[in-house]
Amino acid sequence: MNRILKLKLTFTLFLFFTLTSTLSLSAQSVDVVINEDGVERTEEIMLPVSMTYPLDSLLNDWKAKNYITIGKDCETSKLNPEFSDSVYIDRLSRIPAIMEMPYNEIVRKFIDMYTGRLRNHVSFMLSASNFYIPIFEEALDAYNLPIELKYLPIIESALNPSAVSRAGASGLWQFMINTGKIYGLESNSLVDERRDPIKSSWAAARHLKDLHDIYKDWNLVLAAYNCGPGNVNKAIRRANGETDYWKIYNYLPKETRGYVPGFIAINYVMNYYCDHNICPMETDIPDHTDTIQISKKLHFKQIADICDISLDQIKSLNPQYKRDVIPGDTKTATVRLPLEQISLFIDSRDSIYNHRANELFRNRKVAAVPTSTAKGTSARTQPSKGTGNMIQHTIKNGETLGVIASKYKVSVKEIQSWNGMSNTRITAGKKLKIYKQ
Repeated sequence: MNRILKLKLTFTLFLFFTLTSTLSLSAQSVDVVINEDGVERTEEIMLPVSMTYPLDSLLNDWKAKNYITIGKDCETSKLNPEFSDSVYIDRLSRIPAIMEMPYNEIVRKFIDMYTGRLRNHVSFMLSASNFYIPIFEEALDAYNLPIELKYLPIIESALNPSAVSRAGASGLWQFMINTGKIYGLESNSLVDERRDPIKSSWAAARHLKDLHDIYKDWNLVLAAYNCGPGNVNKAIRRANGETDYWKIYNYLPKETRGYVPGFIAINYVMNYYCDHNICPMETDIPDHTDTIQISKKLHFKQIADICDISLDQIKSLNPQYKRDVIPGDTKTATVRLPLEQISLFIDSRDSIYNHRANELFRNRKVAAVPTSTAKGTSARTQPSKGTGNMIQHTIKNGETLGVIASKYKVSVKEIQSWNGMSNTRITAGKKLKIYKQ
């Protein structure tokens, strides 16, 4: 234990958790007492936001409400066994991982938090991970990345695809808009592909690979993923060029100092939850789903009405659409549905597109705008074409429209219509079109 601490930490840390519970996303923190050369100072480290989500809000997700239940065969015990440091060291060393999983007092305190006060959260995460872990594993494997990174979204978003941080990061992998766009994730008023579990997972895998190509160290990759390469590079410079995470630890932002220990701790807990009497909530995996291509603008309500599927289920399967609208008219889009509804959609495609379209899409593509006029003059209307032979009449001094209409046996309104006039004012020397029968 002492050898590992000396290797990874140059100071002694004692952590005291401030256990403030909240229903908002306001961050909790860890008070760190640092002893350097006999001088103690207290520093606050921010916990990963996912640790602060109330369990009730996590269970309110549509998937959770419909597919996750408290276990019938086992239930998470309130008793959390205590283990020695040597046991934690041994267990971490036996996790089949290529990423470094060191043990120290910081990691220990995060493990204590997950297996203690947040043990019911872990029970939920173990079940919710059944929906997403296969997606994460496929993307990570495609880029030959450590599979243990599949637990990173637990730290990032608590496996909530619609999670939005105070800084504006969104989705399971908590992409910022600009970073998301670099990796091909579209974000606009209708669509946020950062919330798409599949697209965001593949984007995250590419991003993690790019960061590893820069730092060649997975702990630094995690730190850069959390706070950005700029902050990591700044910390390295302040630490006189050191590139060991634990040596630049004290120069990183507060929230990042708890990020890597939190990631190590969640890897431990997801592998050894049984030893801490934590039982996963039961998961009934939903029916198989598939995607279908959409080439027109479509509202979730049109699908729900015709395909006999709840609006909440469509939203849960398609979290990337922010306003319940699929903008297939701008470019081909996809919608994910259960297989049964996929068949029904194909059979009823035209009916779905037409159903309540005028009601749900009120924004007209063409709107009439009156021609602007100067100094209060009336707008000129569009001329119409009459029947018969057209002649041109040159207006003489003193003539009125009534006089001209009487001369050609037509009405004043007809002359106005043929010449696009909105009033009866005329000017000598101008020409008028007249259609004679």
